[in-house]
Amino acid sequence: MLKNKFLLGSVLATFVLGTHISAANALELDEDTRTVTLDAKGNTVVISVEQVKRGKRLFNNACGTCHVGGVTKTNPNVGLDVESLSLATPARDNVTNLVSYFKDPLSYDGTDSISEIHPSIKSADIFPKMRSLTDEDLFAMAGHILIQPKVVNEKWGGGKIYY
Repeated sequence: MLKNKFLLGSVLATFVLGTHISAANALELDEDTRTVTLDAKGNTVVISVEQVKRGKRLFNNACGTCHVGGVTKTNPNVGLDVESLSLATPARDNVTNLVSYFKDPLSYDGTDSISEIHPSIKSADIFPKMRSLTDEDLFAMAGHILIQPKVVNEKWGGGKIYY
């Protein structure tokens, strides 16, 4: 009986302390960090805290297998860092163009559709994880991708030296 009370007390203490410590150390993103480029004209948008959380969850579920840490496993020369995104045609360094890419992806030079080999809304019949994503989900995922360089710096898209 004493053993059970000790075990229960230990579990509760660990839970209470763990919750307190994780809440105190949780990274809170300020408005500047959550501000990303909306479109090619340079307009910006502030991603809400809820969208940040949702975007991370959706990205990890739908994209994380091939893009851990912003790296592209199938082509490590092209990551999800802002520089690589900005050099694509059209530039994918803003929310609008990323959402467009999620719907119908183009090759890096912008000449060919790659929807049959890259998950997208257009190819949701081939890639089931894309079937239930809404425009709001795609917006949140794009926000997550564009916020990450501000959060983890050069690690995002930095390649296997980090991951």
